Amino acid sequence: MARQELARFLRARRASLRPHELGLPVTDGPRRTPGLRREEVDGLAHTPVDYYTRLEQARGPRPSARILDAPAQALRLTPVERSHVFRLAGSVVPPGGTAVRPVRPQVARLLERLPETGAVVPDAACGIVARNPLAQPLFGGDLGAGTANLARRRFLGQGRMYESSSAEEFGHIVVAGLRRAADRCPNEPQLATLLAELRAGSQEFGRIWETRPVHAPGHRAKNLAHPRVGRLRLNCDVLLVPEDDQEVVLMAADPGLPAERGLRALALGGLRTSCTLKRTVYPD
Repeated sequence: MARQELARFLRARRASLRPHELGLPVTDGPRRTPGLRREEVDGLAHTPVDYYTRLEQARGPRPSARILDAPAQALRLTPVERSHVFRLAGSVVPPGGTAVRPVRPQVARLLERLPETGAVVPDAACGIVARNPLAQPLFGGDLGAGTANLARRRFLGQGRMYESSSAEEFGHIVVAGLRRAADRCPNEPQLATLLAELRAGSQEFGRIWETRPVHAPGHRAKNLAHPRVGRLRLNCDVLLVPEDDQEVVLMAADPGLPAERGLRALALGGLRTSCTLKRTVYPD
C-alpha cells in the first residue's frame, strides 16, 4: 500500500471539487482550504467519522475494496482515477455494480484488426458483447443476435455447433467465472436469471458449481473438430479488460500448420457471406 502517494492523490482530488457542484450548501466567508472539507467527503461517502481523514493522513489499516469505493464515488473519480486509487491502496480493482457492460469502441476496433484470429469479448456473465468476423464461422451458432452466451452454449447446448476436446476444462472455467461474478454482483438480474436457467437445465453445471472451481485466465491449447475445415489445433489466449470486467478471448493457429490454413479458409468464407461485427459500444 502506497500510503503517502494515496494520501497526496486524495487531497489533490478533494481540493479540485467545489461544494455547489455536489449540491452541498455554500456558507458565507472564505474556506480555510480550497475544495471540500474532509468531513464533507465522509458525509457524501456515508463512511464512519474520520475514516476519510485517516486515509488522507496515511494512517490506519489498509481499507477493503468495498469501503474504499465509497470515497472514490464521493470524490467523483473517473474510472481511470478510481483504478489508480485501488492500486495505490494495494487492492484489486473491482468492477462496477453490473455484470453486463457494453464493449468500448477501441476494444471493438482491435477485434476488426485480427482477420485470421477468432476473437470474442464475453462479459462477466458469459454473454458475448462483441466478436470479429472470423468468430462467427469458427464458433458457429448465432453470435450476432445479442443473446449468445458461452455458459448456455456449454451447459444447455444453445447454439453449439460441435464438441471440443477441452469441453470439460471449459465447463470448469465458465463456472469459476460465474461464481466470481455472483460474488461481486449479487443483485444483477440478468446474472440471476442465467444461473437459475443453468441450475434447472444442467445437472453437470450444479455438480461443478458445488466444487467451487477457481481459474485464472491464461494460455490454453484447444483441439476442435470443425465440420467445415476439419481438425484445428488452436492457441487460446485471454486479454483482460479489468475496468469493464471483460475478457478478449483470442483463438489463433501456429504459423505454417494446417490449422492456420483452416482459419484462413473460414475467414475467406466469412467475408463472402458478409459476416459483420456485432458490438454494443459506449457512445462516442
